[in-house]
Amino acid sequence: MVFDKESIDELRKCPDFKESFELGREDDERTPNIWFPEEVLPGFRKFFTEFFEACYGIELNLLRAIALGMGLPEGFFREYHTKKDNQVRLLHYPPIEAELLRGGKMERIAAHSDFGTMTLLFQDEVGGLEVEDIHEQGKFNPAPFIPGTIVVNIGDFLQRWSNDTLKSTLHRVRAPPLVEGMTRARYSIPYFVTADRDKTIDCLPGCCSEEKPNKYEPINAREYIEMRLNATY
Repeated sequence: MVFDKESIDELRKCPDFKESFELGREDDERTPNIWFPEEVLPGFRKFFTEFFEACYGIELNLLRAIALGMGLPEGFFREYHTKKDNQVRLLHYPPIEAELLRGGKMERIAAHSDFGTMTLLFQDEVGGLEVEDIHEQGKFNPAPFIPGTIVVNIGDFLQRWSNDTLKSTLHRVRAPPLVEGMTRARYSIPYFVTADRDKTIDCLPGCCSEEKPNKYEPINAREYIEMRLNATY
């Protein structure tokens, strides 16, 4: 799903009710990680540094699978994702009155799609994640917790790259079903995959033709992310 600023603003009319901690690759000089002191959270930095690397390994396997599925060389996408310009976000959704969520006065996360290539989402058993139905716009279906699995969402960048052959996932987080009074706290960890900032992408081979002309101009990954951030904030 590719949005302009007006449609993003419409989706974000309700305030989100959450808190987060974010980190990226350790050698990022432009936006370096800010860690808690070791004595405050022993082992936190080591664990999430290793977690970041493990996610990158999963990312490469998924990119290989997507490339093969689209008839491309298996290393096609890897060449655009070598610098680990990715982000881990630790999300906490505090307990909230369920009626505020159901009444549309507050959102855990309002309906949106992610900017980048794709997102790996680790979620707990509390529930609340919903994904728009591919056959009915505006209808959202639960994406429940399944032990031992990762939710994978296509992002806007890959939709643009594939000339809308692959669709990004419109999703939101609301009150889980059958919750009365105060909701339970929810925790999740998305790992956002983005292409190397210095790479410029154009339509993927095989994704445009005379019958299906390319809808998008070539764009640099850094310029794209900054454009999306400026539209959102």
